[in-house]
Amino acid sequence: MSQFIYKITPEASWREAEAKGRFTGAPIDVADGFIHFSTAGQVKETAAKHFAGQAGLLLVAIDGSRLGAALKYEVSRGGALFPHLYGALDLEAVLWVRPLPLGADGTHQFPALEAE
Repeated sequence: MSQFIYKITPEASWREAEAKGRFTGAPIDVADGFIHFSTAGQVKETAAKHFAGQAGLLLVAIDGSRLGAALKYEVSRGGALFPHLYGALDLEAVLWVRPLPLGADGTHQFPALEAE
């Protein structure tokens, strides 16, 4: 069974990762020592908290079950368990990449998300 997790990233960063064949994370990920992800139930709050008003973003869906032991769920915002990847993201685990545009109200417009 797949385990969907999500990453919000600027399009330029993702295109660079595609060219390299792996995603090593945004500056905050590198500083923290792991790549931050969100579950379907967390990703909209993540967008509002960390990416408010930012255009040019992509939403990347990943099959977390393909990441092995490097993926750990750890306590983060509000005591919730968030997925963290200790290592580079192998692009083979990516299920899809979609634009994350801003709506007229300034909030991000999400595609349909799959929880599991």
